[in-house]
Amino acid sequence: MGTYLHTMVRVQDLERSVAFYRVLGMKEIRRREVPDGKYTLVYMGFDDNAHGQAEVELTYNWDQETPYDLGNGFGHFAIGVPNAADLVEQVRQAGGKVTREAGPVKFGTTVIAFVEDPDGYKIEIIEKGTF
Repeated sequence: MGTYLHTMVRVQDLERSVAFYRVLGMKEIRRREVPDGKYTLVYMGFDDNAHGQAEVELTYNWDQETPYDLGNGFGHFAIGVPNAADLVEQVRQAGGKVTREAGPVKFGTTVIAFVEDPDGYKIEIIEKGTF
């Protein structure tokens, strides 16, 4: 049986992205500088994948000057938290973009919210215990 390890996204401003994911409660698990390839990898997560947690791999290409085209096929990341409204407020206070306030899904009781990271990737916040 395999293990889900990480999802990679390309970011425009590495430190701004790292700061955003810290607001979500993630920590920097590891960082790898690759001077010959002119890129940096930063793995963010609630715990490292050696403990069964998937990570988000932030890939920063040093010479990328224009924003990436996210395309129309990507959906979102989802994280589970104790209180969705509290995290939405933390994201807002840190200058983040909130695209859906915390509240129940249509025709259901699961409490969700949506925010965007600095590069426009959508993150669904799901309140634990409501799904």
